[in-house]
Amino acid sequence: MWLNNVLETIGDTPLIRLNKITRDLPCTVLAKVEYFNPGNSIKDRMALKMLEVAEAEGKIKPGGTIIEGTSGNTGMGLALAACVKGYKCIFTTTDKQSKEKADILKAVGAEVIVCPTNVEPEDPRSYYSVSKRLATEVPNSWYVNQYDNLANRQAHYEQTGPEIWEQTEGKVTHLVVATGTGGTIVGTGKYLKEKNPDIKVWAIDSYGSLLKKYFETGELDQKEVYPYISEGFGEDFVPENYDMSVIDEFTKVTDKDGAVMARRIAKEEGLFCGYSAGSCLQGVFQLKSQLKKDDVVVVIFHDHGSRYVGKVYNDEWMLERGFLDVKTFKDLISGRGTQKTMSISPSDTVMDAINLMKKYDIENIPVFDGEANVGSISENGLFDKILNNADVKDAPVNTVMQPPYPEVAFDTPVERLSAFINKENGAVLSKDESGFYHIVTKYDIIQSLTK
Repeated sequence: MWLNNVLETIGDTPLIRLNKITRDLPCTVLAKVEYFNPGNSIKDRMALKMLEVAEAEGKIKPGGTIIEGTSGNTGMGLALAACVKGYKCIFTTTDKQSKEKADILKAVGAEVIVCPTNVEPEDPRSYYSVSKRLATEVPNSWYVNQYDNLANRQAHYEQTGPEIWEQTEGKVTHLVVATGTGGTIVGTGKYLKEKNPDIKVWAIDSYGSLLKKYFETGELDQKEVYPYISEGFGEDFVPENYDMSVIDEFTKVTDKDGAVMARRIAKEEGLFCGYSAGSCLQGVFQLKSQLKKDDVVVVIFHDHGSRYVGKVYNDEWMLERGFLDVKTFKDLISGRGTQKTMSISPSDTVMDAINLMKKYDIENIPVFDGEANVGSISENGLFDKILNNADVKDAPVNTVMQPPYPEVAFDTPVERLSAFINKENGAVLSKDESGFYHIVTKYDIIQSLTK
């Protein structure tokens, strides 16, 4: 039997057991994988619900314009609904969100306005303020306001909660959500607690968000607020969708830990998820002392990793922020102490180079003319030359030397060094802070990667 339109595919997402990554946890961990929704995120649920309620209440008329401030996922859900129902969309977002999110919104016909992240919500430049202003200026428009629109949490009370209860056959003991607007955690948590008041609801917050402190103290402390990289959760205010009585505990996860865990989920479980999924699972590990053998923990994996290929799943982006714990050129030579890098000059003989190789048991020697890196001598390169002409051993080095070894930065990751080393070139050079040259060979890299 066919479906009438794409909106009918929303919901009924799979609950998948995690195996490798959670093997050290005492309990069962199940991921509610929301990227199986047509817009690849959990936000499809509440986007459609909010629009349907707005239509029923006469807040938007045929041909109207949907306006919202969104990190990308809610916008995608609204845009899909708009395509089917014949509305236009204008979305404001922040400059910290991945470019992929904005590009996807444009692909489905939305207009996207990028606003600065590091401003107060009340600032006229903020994506909250810009969306509110547009709603007063654009005729026949509806401002969604997912943060304070209670149809947001109603969607999860009616859909996500019942699905989890049925899929676990009522055995769920913990719900874990990286929370932003509050809709998912409050709506889902409320339904589950009505079924079983003993179910624990854990909220995952980001450093730079004030939600955790507000939950614990009731204080809106703006000193808690500062820029952070994690996307899709955490807030600098408390949306009306929150009912803190539904939540049992908050824990904060660092930008780095969330990103690293997201990459682990992809590699170890084959689930290509977004940033908040990594943060959500990391939060479980941070609270693992509270878990027991028979617990059944459901974690929400909010969206798809395709929206983060330029960030979390990009090695350079991760390295620039210090999120990858990698060995560098400096690490490889750190155990050598004051050992000097052997070198030779262009006017020395080939036999001089051979003697150096024998004495120090090395295969690669850089050739320096004064302080200039002008060439190289390798055991492999000399082998062919001496085999063809034994007298070459008396020739000056500059008549047989190979091209100089490439020079790299002292903090170049080991994984990148391999790109410079090949059959013809067996080493790379780098200068330390004092200006002294050091050498790393193919053998050094193999050793580092097999330890």
